[in-house]
Amino acid sequence: MILRLAKIALVFAVGFYYCLVIVGNLVDYDTNYQFVKHVLMMDTASASHHGQWRALNSPFWHSTFYISIIAWEIATMACCWWGGFKMARIFRRSAVEFHQAKRMAILGLTLGLMMWLVAFLSVGGEWFLMWQSKTWNGQEAAFRMFTVLGIVLLLVARPDPEGQP
Repeated sequence: MILRLAKIALVFAVGFYYCLVIVGNLVDYDTNYQFVKHVLMMDTASASHHGQWRALNSPFWHSTFYISIIAWEIATMACCWWGGFKMARIFRRSAVEFHQAKRMAILGLTLGLMMWLVAFLSVGGEWFLMWQSKTWNGQEAAFRMFTVLGIVLLLVARPDPEGQP
């Protein structure tokens, strides 16, 4: 039962984390908007790099990317909260039922992993050369969150040990 409690608690913790991120992004919209804007403009990446043609200088694209990130975070948060509640609701039922209840949590955790891997590490880091910026480089934070979410996903997806209810 302790493993089930750990799974539920960690899924709720991820949901809570995303609540804080979303509130921060909405209440202090401009701070992270500036991050997205500068990454897309590539204005602190190496000016001599031949990838500068990729830069997006239009505020339309800056807003579109930032709003899509916030929407992605909202979807991740909702799936984690929903999945955590589903798991908690059938906490004492059979291993098969509990495993089935994990689907929404697994979806939420996967959405979170995809955001950090695709949006930040791949698109931001590699396409827009964020790794070259000393000022607007979020790769370390993205890797940290990818790792945390990956560990939580591995634990949640793990089947209950034999003989557990």
